[in-house]
Amino acid sequence: MIAITSLLDKVYSDRVTELVELLEKKFGLKGVRMSPYPHLTLLTAEVPDMEELKVYLEQVCLVTPAFSVRTTGLGIFPGEAPVIYVPVLRTSRLNQFHGNLHRDIAEMSVEMSVYYNPNMWLPHISLALGDTTPELLGPILNFLNTYNFNWEVSLDNLTIMRKCGDYYLKEEQFQFSRRELIT
Repeated sequence: MIAITSLLDKVYSDRVTELVELLEKKFGLKGVRMSPYPHLTLLTAEVPDMEELKVYLEQVCLVTPAFSVRTTGLGIFPGEAPVIYVPVLRTSRLNQFHGNLHRDIAEMSVEMSVYYNPNMWLPHISLALGDTTPELLGPILNFLNTYNFNWEVSLDNLTIMRKCGDYYLKEEQFQFSRRELIT
């Protein structure tokens, strides 16, 4: 199973990395480091023909200009190991981009995670996952409550990430077009 993601721009990648380091130092959390690159996951899939996928992603990126997404607040996916994240606000631009990717990649996949279906997808940037506990949730949220999560993040890439041992690592990255529109 691979993940199609968009790595965060430098400003917000550095900000997320700093927060993750603080959570590790203060609460011993390091599970989120299984993916060492702060990112927004667009979907996960099992794709038999990776070359077909790479050609498709390259073509998408050639015609996609960089665009911004906004975040606000904090979110929690509850459970035995709650996930703490920064919600990304869904806009028509982001929904259309995600929906097209999901539709097209579904045609070349043998399996896709239901959580990334356009009707269920909750775009987010993870801050803590895998090693949190319900008991730590209150203190962690109290700590994070002092930070501002009203961000405007520029997305300018699609990146394939693959599980390698305990980590999700970059396999290939495709940059969005930077060509100026001719009027």
